[in-house]
Amino acid sequence: MAEALVEHVNITVSDPQATARQLCALFGWHLRWSGPSIGGGTTVHVGGKATYLALYSAGGRDAGPKDRYATPGALNHIGLIVEDLDATEARVRAAGYRPHNHASYEPGRRFYFDGPDGIEFELVSYV
Repeated sequence: MAEALVEHVNITVSDPQATARQLCALFGWHLRWSGPSIGGGTTVHVGGKATYLALYSAGGRDAGPKDRYATPGALNHIGLIVEDLDATEARVRAAGYRPHNHASYEPGRRFYFDGPDGIEFELVSYV
């Protein structure tokens, strides 16, 4: 059987356009698509050639915060591979986010940060 590959992850954010601009600036991504979505909402796709994040807003409806690590089905974090971890961390800090949980391990290094809407990102470099 052929291996399945992740094409996209769809996450709810408060402002898809603002989140898209921030993620494109941090990670060198581009806007792939934007338009109306389910339930009167809006979705913006950002990423690279093969994979992307779908950033969805339900048009102002907010269910409130949850403890992502204690809620079944919640998004814990999004892991991204970057070529230059130090340069990416500098961009993350310049954007006003606070990196945490730095670690070096075989075969790479990593750190986390809570980005737009408190979504946690894990950034990893295997170089």
